Amino acid sequence: MFRVLCLLGFAWSVRSASAPFITPCKNGDSACLLSSAKAAMPYFISGVPELGIRPMDPMRIDLIKSEQGGLNLVFKDTVMTGLKSCVFQNIKMDAVKMKQSITVKCNLVLKGDYKLSGQLLILPVQGDGKYTIDIRDIVIKVSGELSNVTGPDGKTHWHIAKWKDSYNVLTGTTFAFQNLFNGNKILAAPVVEFANSNWKDVMQEIAPPIVKAIIAQIIDGVEALYKAVPAEELALA
Repeated sequence: MFRVLCLLGFAWSVRSASAPFITPCKNGDSACLLSSAKAAMPYFISGVPELGIRPMDPMRIDLIKSEQGGLNLVFKDTVMTGLKSCVFQNIKMDAVKMKQSITVKCNLVLKGDYKLSGQLLILPVQGDGKYTIDIRDIVIKVSGELSNVTGPDGKTHWHIAKWKDSYNVLTGTTFAFQNLFNGNKILAAPVVEFANSNWKDVMQEIAPPIVKAIIAQIIDGVEALYKAVPAEELALA
């Protein structure tokens, strides 16, 4: 669920010497926020080193782990692409209640090394090797709550106190796992066919840790922005 997506949604209202590429908006002006986020997207995708924001497409995720539903999952050295394709659907900011949210739709591709063992829904699965997951039209919503902190400059800065996410894949997901069952194609083929035929159920089992790992990197970028830019420059009165 993706780093540029939430970063742009959370950083829509900046106009300062540090971040002149973001247009300020009045509190609650969703149309302005949406326009500002779209205009700022190329800058965030490329990264803003002076603000501590790393390039986001491709995004590199060192480790994703999950143990749930009888399935042990480890993804390492993942490279995700596709954030450039993301489309903003909704952005909200309440500077009084200190709440913000963003909804985006994306096509994402993840590639890296995997290790699986246990039960994938109704089928046993085991293997390690290269993997590819192609996600088409995933809608991700991230909601966050802010708090105020005093920065090194003595001014008030925003801080993301907590956040939560939800997602829904609209069109489909394709899975490819090399070297399942140590390369035994007779055993591997039914698992891959089952996963791709039942992609929605499989995504419910394996996607949550993936989305959270993506958003965690987004939050890091947002925090870097908030540390660099005082709260007084993040919203119009």
